Amino acid sequence: MGQDRSETSPADAPLAVDHERVAQVLAAERAETLERLAGRTAGFDEVVAASLHSNADDEHDPEGATLAFERSQLGALVRQARAHLQEIDAATARLAAGTYGVCERCGRPIATGRLEARPAARTCVECAALR
Repeated sequence: MGQDRSETSPADAPLAVDHERVAQVLAAERAETLERLAGRTAGFDEVVAASLHSNADDEHDPEGATLAFERSQLGALVRQARAHLQEIDAATARLAAGTYGVCERCGRPIATGRLEARPAARTCVECAALR
């Protein structure tokens, strides 16, 4: 028969979150991501500036292909860093709301090891595997 909802297993027990430590981890990760974003944005701006003064044909000039590749790669890294900032900010909001460490998909606690590896994780390992 079904398990009584009043019974909780250790895996379903509320996660004891050290709010101060998690806030520090998220703040440090945010600062590191902002620094990485600034460097990548500067690199992207340099590549764009270099290509402005060049009349390279990206399709036929080997130098143009390199510039186009660098611009594309740096653009992707900039977008990735911005998305990570949004994830960190969302994790900070979950921490403030008291829902940090709870899977957004199934509502069960997210394993401590996962949160240590990915402090901004929104889902438990099982739900992340379903994506």
